[in-house]
Amino acid sequence: MARIKVGINGYGTIGKRVADAVMLQNDMELVGVSKTRPDFIARMAVSKGIPLYVPEGHEERFEAVGIKVSGTIEDLVSKVDVIVDATPGGIGAQNKPLYEKHNVRAIFQGGEKHDVTGFSFNAYVNYNEAKGRRFVRVVSCNTTGLLRALYVINDLYKIKEAFAVIVRRAADPADDKAGIINTLEPSIPVPSHHGPDVRTVLDVPIETMAIKTPTTLMHIHALHVRTEKTPNREKLIEELSKYRRILLVSKDLGIKSTAKAIELARDLGRKRYDIYELVIWKDSITVKGNDIYFYQAVHQEAIVVPENIDAIRAMFEVADKDDSIEKTDRSLSIGDMSI
Repeated sequence: MARIKVGINGYGTIGKRVADAVMLQNDMELVGVSKTRPDFIARMAVSKGIPLYVPEGHEERFEAVGIKVSGTIEDLVSKVDVIVDATPGGIGAQNKPLYEKHNVRAIFQGGEKHDVTGFSFNAYVNYNEAKGRRFVRVVSCNTTGLLRALYVINDLYKIKEAFAVIVRRAADPADDKAGIINTLEPSIPVPSHHGPDVRTVLDVPIETMAIKTPTTLMHIHALHVRTEKTPNREKLIEELSKYRRILLVSKDLGIKSTAKAIELARDLGRKRYDIYELVIWKDSITVKGNDIYFYQAVHQEAIVVPENIDAIRAMFEVADKDDSIEKTDRSLSIGDMSI
């Protein structure tokens, strides 16, 4: 069977990670990536042998600084079976007519509104519903983290209501033009957008609040989940540990912060210290009656990468849910951080 030809429109924080992941799949071919600025990231893409495509009329800007260009973004779109749109939020919606013009499928990121595709994706929750779709939206990093945990809990005990406080990083580590300093910024109005976004994928009652903090490493969620069936703490931990995309860590082993979680990824040799897994502090899991409380952390740069890979396979119906997730996880060493 021919490999799926994939293009990445937007070779930034998410795009470059998805590009690397695509290159690890034996059923996919990375045709090329796009950049709008002739910077060091564009140069690095070319140095890795990745064909680079740029906006029409900008070719000379890249060539002037010695960055080889393979064509325009429209050229890239015309050569692929699917585009992963990893452009900044709102730009993907503007790009959609181009994908429609060339009759290619497209995956959008969580920065776009659900209405852009009418279908939001998480591999655990609704992989089968993505089969054959032309346009799919992979939900945001925070929503992906919430969905992974809530999916397991809902499957075991049926969620009656859920509440999450999201302590958000202000900017990605490489983002030196944005962020907040010496302040905390609440997300107003309430609820934050994360709860409604969860419900585009998993039909559970949830409310969320969020606080932006002056840090760059990860997000932290504090969750309270009330269930219809009485939960058992040991059973819940046992079930969570079965999912490779969920990493249980312990404060007793010194992993008491997002910095320590990142250090674990560094020490284990993860590229860019990427943590594709949702990190849950096992010793924070508390059960009182029908109420579950716990803390979890989300590496915003990496957690959605495997979801993009699985979305591609689902759209082209080349693998069933379990096979695709297993293949993606193995290729990215997901689940190998357990200690």
